[in-house]
Amino acid sequence: MSIVPYLAGASAILALLLAVYFYRVVRAADVGTPQMSQIMFAIQQGSRTFLRREYTWVAGFVVIMVVLILIFLDWGRPWGALAYLGGAVLSATAGWAGMTVATMANARTAQAARSGPQKALPLAFRGGAVMGFSVAGLSLLGLSFAYLLFVEWLQVDDAIQVVTAFGLGASSIALFSRVGGGIYTKAADVGADLVGKVEAGIPEDDPRNPATIADNVGDNVGDVAGMGADLFESYSGSLIAPMAYLVFAAVSADSDFDITASTEFRNVLLFPFLVAFCGMIASVIGALIVRSGPKSDVHSLSRALHRGTNLAMFLTIGGVFLTSAIVFDGNASWALPLAVVCGILAGYQIGKVAEFWTSDHYKPVRSIAKQAETGPATTVLSGISAGMVSVAASVVLIATAVGLAWWAGDTALGGMIPGLPGGEFSGGIYGVAISAIGMLATTGVIVAVDAYGPIADNAGGIAEMAELPSEVREVTDSLDSLGNTTAAIAKGFAVGSAAVTALALFSAFEQAIYREDGFLNLDLTQLDVFIGLFLGAMLPFLFASLTIDAVGRAANRMIEEVRRQFREIPGLREGQPGVQPDSARCVDISTKASLREMLIPGGLAVFVPLIIGFIDEDALGGFLAGALVTGFALAIYMSNAGGAWDNAKKYIEAGHHGGKGSEAHKAAVVGDTVGDPFKDTAGPSMNILIKVMTIVSLIFASAFV
Repeated sequence: MSIVPYLAGASAILALLLAVYFYRVVRAADVGTPQMSQIMFAIQQGSRTFLRREYTWVAGFVVIMVVLILIFLDWGRPWGALAYLGGAVLSATAGWAGMTVATMANARTAQAARSGPQKALPLAFRGGAVMGFSVAGLSLLGLSFAYLLFVEWLQVDDAIQVVTAFGLGASSIALFSRVGGGIYTKAADVGADLVGKVEAGIPEDDPRNPATIADNVGDNVGDVAGMGADLFESYSGSLIAPMAYLVFAAVSADSDFDITASTEFRNVLLFPFLVAFCGMIASVIGALIVRSGPKSDVHSLSRALHRGTNLAMFLTIGGVFLTSAIVFDGNASWALPLAVVCGILAGYQIGKVAEFWTSDHYKPVRSIAKQAETGPATTVLSGISAGMVSVAASVVLIATAVGLAWWAGDTALGGMIPGLPGGEFSGGIYGVAISAIGMLATTGVIVAVDAYGPIADNAGGIAEMAELPSEVREVTDSLDSLGNTTAAIAKGFAVGSAAVTALALFSAFEQAIYREDGFLNLDLTQLDVFIGLFLGAMLPFLFASLTIDAVGRAANRMIEEVRRQFREIPGLREGQPGVQPDSARCVDISTKASLREMLIPGGLAVFVPLIIGFIDEDALGGFLAGALVTGFALAIYMSNAGGAWDNAKKYIEAGHHGGKGSEAHKAAVVGDTVGDPFKDTAGPSMNILIKVMTIVSLIFASAFV
């Protein structure tokens, strides 16, 4: 098994080479008319400006965290700080690379749509695949190198804790990228929709709307760069959690235990890299087979995208069973792969639940569209109900997957640490942690399918602003509608993995406390644990409130600016030739507002667990448990409700219930506007929130005790 980190690193390099190949394919495509090129350039400039400013602000936070690591953590001098910086830099790099290509692919996809969806879909997917394989490749390459450097080559003390700091670095970037990008994109989207479609009665992405460019920029900084950083962190955390739990349990049993001495222990320790290797190779193969067929209907397009994802999952399962049979003996040879299968199937099924509740091919979305005939109130109520009901199915799936993965891990490893005489640990928790890797083993193709959506959305906006024929917009709308569903599916994978990864990280936190001769009491009859539980249950609601309010405040500034331009620029609303809106002003407003608004929510996720931990670690244990449960439920509810409202609007725009401009359409636009911060700001931020708080607690456990 000593070769496994090298194989994982090699598969990561292969993924990055595939990203380079797809980048060249996208760059070689026809960009279209000079007007399309000009619009694309404006979106690129706005996206790069935002990301540069955001990374400048986040750099200050990174410096603060480096100082805290150096001050409070003995093992953090200097290796922990170095690993933390590595995770942050690679996460930011992945987001920048993916956003750069996405802003190149939008106009090219619009141009390809002139020839039909058969040509446009593969191009948009390949643009998204650059993001996907940059995320997965850089994450796995960074972790493989960190493990080899600190554990194998330098053999530093507390090496796994140092590797864990890599995950905290990734989490820091992901937290602010998701929150900041989410606030930006929804402030622009809400402002553009309410003033443009509802008040002015002009189409979506109309070139007369000053907020249209800002809206398209938001798709890239929120749904591409932010989502990429999110999945980078999720992927890194899923690999770190089982290794951290195993090592902390071993060292708490025997402080002199050498984690590289026992072959049996090393096999189990490196199993996460083995799963990642199989998943990466499978993802590369799955991405290469995505082709659109001769039919252009949405069902055929959906099958084309899902074909790659499904093949990647099946190949991962086969690869994990095959390699495990070679490496392990006895129950572990089949039970550990079974834990991986539990994660893969749970992630897939949570995605299918999201698809059922957010696709206009099923009853929930069509019911919301029907309710729009009676006004915005019933539209909003039906969307809230749909989102809440979807939580029940997702929770049942997660509970089932955790139970089965726990049984598989316990069957494989029991309660004794492999290779260590004495020292109890839970093979069940290790199995649950492994199931999280299963959910994200095919991250490359999952993110590719997710990032495809914003590219298709941007392509539609460019088609509208460049005044391309109506049939081009019909093609991009069909791709965009499919993108909303694929995005909901990817969010299902992300939030599902967040729940089980946070559980594993929580268990590692408990073992880290034991290692420092402390004791974590989670008895709910104890006052400090009870108070911590309620504080943790409260925080996701407070976090969601802050981010939604931030969207509202930023959107208010955007709405006032759009109204001002319609009022003060003669001929703009009428579309007189030569009259152009001041789009740069709207981009600047959204950028400044989102960066200012992201600081308080982002700071809460890091500093609240630190404050509670330094006061009482038992209260922190209850706090993390409460945040995990409510954060997961809120993430599912808000993401699915928002997706349902969005596709209900698109279902009406396709000609149902009166079509565009009808009263039902206006009500659906209001519902979609309510859902925007749900599905693209507050909801996706929840899985970052629960993992950031848990990994911060794990990193600083020794300081708390």
